[in-house]
Amino acid sequence: MRTVDVGDLVARAREGSPRALARLITLVENASPHLREVMAALNPHAGTAQIIGLTGSPGVGKSTSTSALVTAFRKHGRRVGVLAVDPSSPFTGGALLGDRVRMQDHATDHGVFIRSMASRGHLGGLAWATPQAIRVLEAAGCDVILVETVGVGQAEVEIASLADSTIVLLAPGMGDSIQAAKAGILEIADVFVVNKADREGAHQTVRDLRNMIALAGKDGLDDWRPPIVSTVASKSEGIDELMERLDKHYAWLAGSGMLRKRRLTRARDEVEAIAVTALRERMGDLHGHQRLDVLAAKVLDGLCDPYAAADELVAAVTDAGR
Repeated sequence: MRTVDVGDLVARAREGSPRALARLITLVENASPHLREVMAALNPHAGTAQIIGLTGSPGVGKSTSTSALVTAFRKHGRRVGVLAVDPSSPFTGGALLGDRVRMQDHATDHGVFIRSMASRGHLGGLAWATPQAIRVLEAAGCDVILVETVGVGQAEVEIASLADSTIVLLAPGMGDSIQAAKAGILEIADVFVVNKADREGAHQTVRDLRNMIALAGKDGLDDWRPPIVSTVASKSEGIDELMERLDKHYAWLAGSGMLRKRRLTRARDEVEAIAVTALRERMGDLHGHQRLDVLAAKVLDGLCDPYAAADELVAAVTDAGR
């Protein structure tokens, strides 16, 4: 096993070394034994970046829109990190599509770091390590972090709990407006983008979205009403307006107190997920699941109910950890 100098890696990542940054994210993805040390070293430098999520059905132009946004942010002098979450290869568990190939325009820009992350079976359109990877990019000095989801359809609502601003992309002629209503997308979108707006049916898609937003009743003075931006990302058309809307939303979050509230929820979810994982590992260590098998048999035979069995299992895990 290669020795890891976490302090040196963190220092070089903060100085802008892409190799150090890539190594840190690899440690995160592989759940390295050094992960706790990495997070402890990074945490004092995290929490400063604007996090933007992009989600939508396959084919709406998420990667093209992400690339156009990177170009726009770089024109304003902002350092950008991109986490493009891809489906996993069934053979290697690695990222399958390779968004870095699709974003070659930024390959030589040292102010941009792009990483494809494998979902590895994790539902919700994200990789399980995405929150920790975001912390790595924040600590490395990224001003903006773009998180592009897999594109798995109706399960892709997890991004809303991770991003400060969530962009939902739709395209004309794909039935996306109907899917948006079915998937509850209205609840997670901070900004709607109708991409490929030069195609027939774009105006109808915009009208459908306006009607849905009106029906959702987001008219209160304290509520953010999601704007609709029409873009042709392949030509960078509408991207400046999209950036303006994103900046307005970020200002609204900061002014209303919602930014801290969202980030507090994000931190709580992250802590809870780590704690639950640790408990599962401890349960696995507890007599090789024998106690769980015994309790399951008791429930099946009617000797105790599942809640009582769960209480007994939690008590056993807790006692074992003392």
